[in-house]
This record gives sequence, structure tokens and C-alpha cells, in this order.
Amino acid sequence: MNAARERIREKKRIVVKIGSSSLTHPETGDMDYIRMEKLVRELSDIRNQGKEVVLVTSGAIAAGRKVLNCSSLNGNGERAMAVKQACSAVGQARLMMTYQKLFAEYNQVAAQVLMTKNTIVDDLNRYNAHNTFSELLRLGAIPVVNENDTVATYEIEIGDNDTLSAVVAALVGADLLILLSDIDGLYTDDPRKNPEARFIGQVDELTKELLDMGKASPGSSVGTGGMNTKLIAARIATKSGADMVIANSRDIGVLHRILDGEQEGTLFTAGRDENFNLREFVERLHR
Repeated sequence: MNAARERIREKKRIVVKIGSSSLTHPETGDMDYIRMEKLVRELSDIRNQGKEVVLVTSGAIAAGRKVLNCSSLNGNGERAMAVKQACSAVGQARLMMTYQKLFAEYNQVAAQVLMTKNTIVDDLNRYNAHNTFSELLRLGAIPVVNENDTVATYEIEIGDNDTLSAVVAALVGADLLILLSDIDGLYTDDPRKNPEARFIGQVDELTKELLDMGKASPGSSVGTGGMNTKLIAARIATKSGADMVIANSRDIGVLHRILDGEQEGTLFTAGRDENFNLREFVERLHR
């Protein structure tokens, strides 16, 4: 176990992000309740260790899409945006209801927090959001965060929950961000297409080569993120003073192994930048 992995065992405020493709059955697009239950059990046990936990979850639009029989959300324009927002309105309620029930089984209190870009860009909104998170964590609750897709338009959306989770980590002063995805970590190329792609276990500096490498990586058909969004998240998290790990959600138990310092996923080590301005960074998204 190297020193960077050893330090993970001491982390106290942890943000965990899980994507849509990790919460749904690939064959049907329906919610995978067994996987959700395992996630909640893991997070509850981490909370019982005295650590503070924030969950950033996708899945609202996917859940609503199934209920409303919206087979595809592809396309642009007001119609496509309206369908997406309708799916989110239905799906977010179902998603949060499920989390509330599951967390209650482990004597944990889940609190819904919905955000847009304006939550960070507007100084008063950001101040209030910070205070809300701080109080929820002080009271022992587990904030469950998602983008407010019901009202978010292109101009005010963060756009993906990889980036959102890093923004949350910076906002709450987390010392660790874990991205659970459908890939084992960072590779030199897409391993699903290139069998010669090499796995990268630790990144101590986000070079231009690494950032360029992620730009060609597409996301899943269920969610919105690819490797590019994860590298953007790594920039935000590490510059804000948090380590970040990308790991495969295939086995939710990977969370405990990461927190035990085991060599799981790709670790991006923190390198706090005192000149990093979260508001300005978020404001530039999509420009």
C-alpha cells in the first residue's frame, strides 16, 4: 500500500457519485433495486464509522423515462428539453422515495438537494447551499444530490453528475470524491475498443495529454458522462484539495476497499490550488 492510498483511510468527509448506467438494468432500463440497496448499505456503514457522506446520484431521468414510456431523449430544441424535464419530474420523486425507504432501513436520514449552475455562480445561492450542506452533515443526515433537471436549461445546467459531484466536493470541503462508473478507471485509450489500452493506477498531475485523451471518450447511452467529464471532475476536486478515485460500480463493495486503502480504480491525488475559483470555473462550463 503506497502512502497516497494509506492516507485515504483517514478521510472524514466523502462524496460518492453513482451514474445512471450503474443504477439501471441494461436490458430494460428499469431501476436495479438490488444494486441500490447494496449502495445504501455501504454508505450507511461508512456513516456508522463516523465519516460524513454525501451521495450524488443520477437516475431521475432514466426512471421517469421508463414510467412515461419515453424510449428516447435524443434530439434538440424545446420539445426534447420539455420531455427530458417531464421525465425528471416524475423520476426524481420516485428515485428519492426509493432512497428514503432504503436509508430508513439502516436508521439513516436522507435529505434531497437539487442544484443547478446558478447554485454555484450566484454568490448568495452558493453561500446558502454551503450552509445547508454543513447543517445537514452536522445533524448526521446523508445529503442525496442531483441536478435539478426539471428546471435546468442548457444555459443553467451543469450538465453531468461527474462534474456536479466535484462541484459538491469543493463546496462542502470534502477530502475524498469517489466516482462509481461502468469502467475500472483511467486508461490510455478506451479498453472496450482497444485491447492494448493500459490502465493508469494513479495520477499525481493532470497533464494536457491526459485531458486531451479524455475528450474522445463517449458516455453511456443511459447517462451523460464519459471520461472527459471525469477528468474535468478530477481538475475541480484536486484543485479544491480533495483526492478523487474512479472505480467500477460492478461490485458496490469497492467503496469499502477504497476506504481501506486498497488498490482499486484510479487515484487522482489532491493538489490544492489557492488560485482556483470554483464560481469562475463553473461559469465557464459549456462556453
